Amino acid sequence: MATSAIGPGFLTQTAVFTNQLAASFGFVILVSILLDIGAQLNIWSVLVVYGKKGQDVANEVLPGMGYLLAALVFLGGLAFNIGNLAGSGLGIQVLFGIPAKQGAAISAAIAILILLGGNSGKWMDVFTKVLGMIMIALTLYVCFSSSPPLGEAVYRSFVPETIDAKAIITLVGGTVGGYISFAGAHRLLDSGMKGVGSLPMARRSAVSGILLASVMRIMLFLAALGVISRGLSLENNNPAASVFQLAAGPLGYKLFGVVLWSAAITSVVGSAYTSFSFMTVFHASMEKWRKPVILVFILVSLLVFILVGQPVQILVFVGMLNGFILPLALAVMLIAAYRLKKQGYHHPRAMFIFGILAVVATTWLSIKAMI
Repeated sequence: MATSAIGPGFLTQTAVFTNQLAASFGFVILVSILLDIGAQLNIWSVLVVYGKKGQDVANEVLPGMGYLLAALVFLGGLAFNIGNLAGSGLGIQVLFGIPAKQGAAISAAIAILILLGGNSGKWMDVFTKVLGMIMIALTLYVCFSSSPPLGEAVYRSFVPETIDAKAIITLVGGTVGGYISFAGAHRLLDSGMKGVGSLPMARRSAVSGILLASVMRIMLFLAALGVISRGLSLENNNPAASVFQLAAGPLGYKLFGVVLWSAAITSVVGSAYTSFSFMTVFHASMEKWRKPVILVFILVSLLVFILVGQPVQILVFVGMLNGFILPLALAVMLIAAYRLKKQGYHHPRAMFIFGILAVVATTWLSIKAMI
């Protein structure tokens, strides 16, 4: 889940909004973390107790809702994957000087091998964990190199000069929106973790996934803040790259290539895996078509990037798009939690209230962001 969230859009959004809001972006991060935890704890708990995937639970709550949710998540995942492949291509371009479109094609081939090879679940887990640790270690180095104003960052996280609804909904959408909030839960279900007995592990995983992604977000925020507090400007075409280069020089630029490619390729894997997991709702035999559907999913994403381009704009827009899907998905899961009372399961009241607040807040923020 964490590596699905930490994609090129995650890096780009963080750099763009830090450049716009400076230290006040810390408040946006703080609010988004609370909303992320409220949403993900509820969703994972409900799915694990039911022992079914999101689309199947949604259909039980309201016939047909599962099909709508599956379509929205699949299309959102496809859009996100265009940005993911764009990011992977840019990462390879930074490292080796290969054109971004060719780098994206190479990355697509690697993702296909991981997802469609033998014992794909095991390789997917190992691949994402290793690259996730590399991303965090390198970003931590750049964070220290930029010497950010920590006092101001902490103060403005609680007393912001500016509150930006669009930034909040974009961050929430980029961390738990669309397919991402289901990525870890569906992986747990596929690994056999179902029922009330699996709840403690599922809830720990849900919170730790959010916190892990948030640590990465905070480090990148501080790195960018350190750069702009010195009066330096981030490039509009690749703001995240500017953070690494301005903070740590030529070495920082190469480190950015490693981080960007790692973030992008793990998100390609997570997006394809989770988006396909929703397709089984349309027909029981869909699992037989897993390999060709995933292959087409990745190749279509690659083709759109090659033909359209505009990776930075795509990455920011899709984060906001996924934020619109979250209130619907979370509301359906809360109704499902209420219905579980008849089966003897009592969803924690505090978690339920937290979930309702997250639905209301993300709905309001989505409407405000559109206006």
